[in-house]
Amino acid sequence: MATFQIEGGHQLQGEIQPQGAKNEALQILCAVLMTPEEIKIHNVPDIRDVNKLIEILSNLGVKIQKLKKGSFSFKSDELNLEYLESQQFKEEGSSLRGSIMIVGALLGRFGKGYIPRPGGDKIGRRRLDTHFGGFIKLGANFRYNKEERFYGVEAPNGLKGTDMLLEEASVTGTANILMAAVLAEGKTTIYNAACEPYIQQLCKMLSAMGAKISGIGSNLLTIKGVESLGGCTHTILPDMIEIGSWIGLAAMTKSEITIKNVSWENLGIIPVTFEKLGITVERKGDDIFIPAHKDGYEVATFIDGSIMNISDAPWPGFTPDLLSIILVVATQARGSVLIHQKMFESRLFFVDKLIDMGAKIILCDPHRATIIGHDFQSQLKATTMTSPDIRAGISLLIAALSAKGTSTIHNIEQIDRGYENIDGRLRAIGARINRYD
Repeated sequence: MATFQIEGGHQLQGEIQPQGAKNEALQILCAVLMTPEEIKIHNVPDIRDVNKLIEILSNLGVKIQKLKKGSFSFKSDELNLEYLESQQFKEEGSSLRGSIMIVGALLGRFGKGYIPRPGGDKIGRRRLDTHFGGFIKLGANFRYNKEERFYGVEAPNGLKGTDMLLEEASVTGTANILMAAVLAEGKTTIYNAACEPYIQQLCKMLSAMGAKISGIGSNLLTIKGVESLGGCTHTILPDMIEIGSWIGLAAMTKSEITIKNVSWENLGIIPVTFEKLGITVERKGDDIFIPAHKDGYEVATFIDGSIMNISDAPWPGFTPDLLSIILVVATQARGSVLIHQKMFESRLFFVDKLIDMGAKIILCDPHRATIIGHDFQSQLKATTMTSPDIRAGISLLIAALSAKGTSTIHNIEQIDRGYENIDGRLRAIGARINRYD
């Protein structure tokens, strides 16, 4: 288990380049299985979850060539499908939730797909019913080995287009069903589809490969099935979750930071939501400039003067992956805010660590927390803590960088799952952070 040691209380300054989007990369990498032709992908983040998926693809028989940093070539012309039912795959796939999207790609191309029950963050129940319900609607047979916790879908008679209404706007569920549907016979409509930029990017990639998809960017996707897909070149967007993390970091440490090449048109309401906390978010071309908030930042109130409430929602609502950042940034704001985490019931349980650091937080229930900001009148205190998941981990790191004294964060492999070389990039803008194995 690796550890970060952070000397907090120092202002940072400089430019930081966001990595490629983790959540998009996991979808795009699964889609390379859908054609025997070469696919080139650029801006691939060098993080644990993505590297683990690339390793799984290699074990499956995908020919992978690293072209340069962040750029890869993939060719899936000689796959070993027997690997999917091996003990090795059961162990490797179960540790990565993103591996679930292998199923849709393989089901569309080969008429069958298998996956162990996937792992990932411990942030509450994350059901797979949407995924497999969609496959069944397309004509696949579903089986589950409860003893081995192993899922399988098979379509011996091929997939048939259909109309479906998803019970939830699941991002990975939409991606999975979409990949299967583009190679199904006939027309498929997916209503209540997720429409995050990640899904839009997957649709654009599949379209470049020859898929026929309309309604991209909306919650109603229409797919006309094609017989086969070809190769393409695709570039992954900058990671909007990392961009939000750097905005929060700059505010909490009263630092002047420029976030480069953020793809503003794909950030949705992220900048506006941080502005509700009183944070100045300036647009300079395609960059974000955060000035040093020397006088702090003040939480807005609603028009009637009631306390600000920030909650998550499916896109174009505020992404749940940034609520942890909003929460920790609110601990030093001027004013109070209610954080309402609607989509996952365990994501707020890291607040006890912030309370230990001196934050004023009332955890109302698994979904709601009220934060009374310190207005920098009382600095957070350094402590020793353990990262429970990716987003809580980066939130605790931001708290440690703003705190007085030296903090220790264990289990930083969780942070490495979603953030590329984070200690090196933070040191480059003045952070005092060291990694120890």
